[in-house]
Amino acid sequence: MPTSPHPTAGPAVPRPGFLERQGIVRPLAFGFLAVMLFMVGDGIEVGFLSPYLESRGLSGSEVALLWTVYGFVVAVAAWLSGALAEAWGPRRVMLLGLGIWAVFEVLFLTVGVAAGNYPLMLLTFGIRGLGYPFFAYGFLVWIAMETPGDKLNRAVGWYWFASTMGLGVISSYFAGAVIPVIGEMATLWLSLAFVAAGGLLVIFLVRARVTTAPPDSTKESVAKMFGALTIVRTHPRVGVGGVVRMINTLSFYAFVVFLTSHMVNDVGFSTAQWQTIWGTMLLANVAANLLSGYVAGWIGSVNTVAWAGGLGCFVTVLALYYVPEAVGPSFGITLAVAIVYGLALGAFVPLSAIMPMLAPRHIAASVAILNLGAGLSQFAGSAIAGLVGPIGIEGTVWVIASIYLVGLGLTFFLKEPGTVEDPSPGNAPEPSATDAAALPPTKVAVGARRAD
Repeated sequence: MPTSPHPTAGPAVPRPGFLERQGIVRPLAFGFLAVMLFMVGDGIEVGFLSPYLESRGLSGSEVALLWTVYGFVVAVAAWLSGALAEAWGPRRVMLLGLGIWAVFEVLFLTVGVAAGNYPLMLLTFGIRGLGYPFFAYGFLVWIAMETPGDKLNRAVGWYWFASTMGLGVISSYFAGAVIPVIGEMATLWLSLAFVAAGGLLVIFLVRARVTTAPPDSTKESVAKMFGALTIVRTHPRVGVGGVVRMINTLSFYAFVVFLTSHMVNDVGFSTAQWQTIWGTMLLANVAANLLSGYVAGWIGSVNTVAWAGGLGCFVTVLALYYVPEAVGPSFGITLAVAIVYGLALGAFVPLSAIMPMLAPRHIAASVAILNLGAGLSQFAGSAIAGLVGPIGIEGTVWVIASIYLVGLGLTFFLKEPGTVEDPSPGNAPEPSATDAAALPPTKVAVGARRAD
């Protein structure tokens, strides 16, 4: 067939806007804000709940058990968030998390805390632990599904920016500002307003691709949930990545249990001072969450996670204990140490981009293991905090710091995304519908299903 010497040009491809260049696809843009608001509500309690419950008569071991039960449920929910997001769609999983969080927060505050009923505190606070992983980690799966691979490092950086800005920075400053005015209990009730605002954004402003495929059957849903665990057998590096993710925030969740009480009761900081230090540490972490995605593009994702993250956390975890012990309640010096600690925690963010690339045909399953590691981090951190009783705070801090050295070594078992090899086409299973979301548009014409 003859061809024209001047072929008609195809439709012009619009130049990506600013958000797209940062990895934020437009249909999901309001989801980042939704996660931030939701995590403000979830994080308001973090800096003061332990000493507040102790002031209402709970022992330190009872508070530690409360956080440990909560952490165990969070670990299970974190895994389920990725598995269910593939089976049901991320949007449904996020809204399920919203409902669970709101209902059981009300029960925790009424029949638990207000009534002084410790067994009901354990029950309601534990079940509430299903809520935030479904909402927040469900959105992380959505990002992995929708974001082009070359922008994923930046996208997950913005995700963790939004999540940590809400969980630690805004929530800490907000709690520090309003507790002196309205008290702890009223501050806890205000968390519901932030959670509701995040949920409304998802309901009305977050959109997904429109397809016509039906939702999974119950059998298919169960198969995908268990498939999210068996991925570690066929792709063992995914399992290693999950362990490194667990180590990432282990110190943070351990410190939630005992460090506030230690800094206020033993070192001598006021509650307002420590809230400011804690919030500023997380502000530094927010900056690192965003910047580490760009740094990983310069020095490599593995190097960023291993050296800035693993080694950095080893040094700063020890410093957070020993520096205040040496200089006393020096606000400026402790604040400087906390800032460096927050930067080191944020250097693990490129792991969220490494994981989907370790098994590109099984994106949702890989992110499910990443989420499981995040959930286990809260469980393990809370459990390790229980060592304060038998071995003391100093010994517990050394245990935590040493674990980061283990994580540093494990990081080098992860290949850089550009060098990862998936099973050869002849031996690989057909890509699932979720995995098809990561393929070029020309390969998604048949078999794609709705993401919401």
